[in-house]
Amino acid sequence: MKPPRTLLLLLLAIAATGAGCGGASDDAHATSTAEPAGARPRDEALVVDPAMLSSITVETLAERDTTGTLSIAGKIQFDEDRVAHVLAPLAGQVVNLRVKVGDPVRRGQTLCEISSREAAAAIGERIESRKDLELAEKNAAMIQDLFEHEAASKMALQQSQNDLAKARARVARTEEALRVLGLGGQDDLARVEGRVPIVSPIAGVVFERKVTDGQFVQSDSTPILTVANLDAVWVVGDLFERDLRLVGIGQAAAITTSAYPGDRFEGRVNYISPAIDPSTRTAKVRVSVVNRAGRLKPEMFAAVELNVTGAERALMVPVAAIYTEAGRSYVYVEVGERRFAHRAVEIANGEGPNRRVLSGVRAGDRVVVAGALLLRQEDQQRGGS
Repeated sequence: MKPPRTLLLLLLAIAATGAGCGGASDDAHATSTAEPAGARPRDEALVVDPAMLSSITVETLAERDTTGTLSIAGKIQFDEDRVAHVLAPLAGQVVNLRVKVGDPVRRGQTLCEISSREAAAAIGERIESRKDLELAEKNAAMIQDLFEHEAASKMALQQSQNDLAKARARVARTEEALRVLGLGGQDDLARVEGRVPIVSPIAGVVFERKVTDGQFVQSDSTPILTVANLDAVWVVGDLFERDLRLVGIGQAAAITTSAYPGDRFEGRVNYISPAIDPSTRTAKVRVSVVNRAGRLKPEMFAAVELNVTGAERALMVPVAAIYTEAGRSYVYVEVGERRFAHRAVEIANGEGPNRRVLSGVRAGDRVVVAGALLLRQEDQQRGGS
């Protein structure tokens, strides 16, 4: 049975209405996704005039070793090659103490004297040995003359020569003993009268004094004075095991302290411990630093910044190539002759003239490193996105 004519007309009307609605929706969607009026499609490159090329510099991106900074905590210490612990060479009384803590001293300058019985006895023995030598020399000469005139036996001659050799050996022994004590020739012996001068072995500053005038001291390993030269100091820190591969002898380092927050002291690594501390998994690293005006003091805390290279390879782009809009970073890439396209890139935070690229460009891309803002201005004037 055929449907009524009225029902057929109604169905045809509904179908026509649906088709009209669908067409309107498609038109609205196309309008919402279209480029703004006057804008060039995003994939279309900017073509520049030949005259503008002279203001544009392009470089090919390539991966390279990154340069970074490794920071470790450290403490300032004496340069052990510039510290002298002055000991008493023999027991006695400290006299004529001439320095106090903080006094600058020269190398060879007398710091104090020690009045000692041992020194007086050593001086007396030297004087006695010299007199015995003079007597042995005269006796040997006389016996030699008598022997030549057949007035003395050969045995007597040999005995005199043996006595002379013993006298000379004794003089040499006593002079060496006095030399070790810092005592000189005959004139000095007459002047010191049993006093041994204690002199500074280096130029520097008296850092510690453990004696007073008139105090008795022993000839042991306890220093009576400490002299330190602070023209250079050491900064010692702990380097984690995982970072050992990044640090080497002679590597440059920068030292900062809380005492001088605006100053950086330059130094170089001169020692890395050959063993790892099993409890901390660190190795000692020592940096030698020139200490002008003595501003760095032993036991100060310091931060050591080591310039490390080769931590990893990464794609780097010059800062001058990057421009920012609406919180995003962009660069211009050369895509043909006089043709440039802008690309969004993700840049890692950092300092210095270059930044690490995380995404957006790859090795081999030719990026505008000078003139990027000029291109952006031209792109905007021509209605680019």
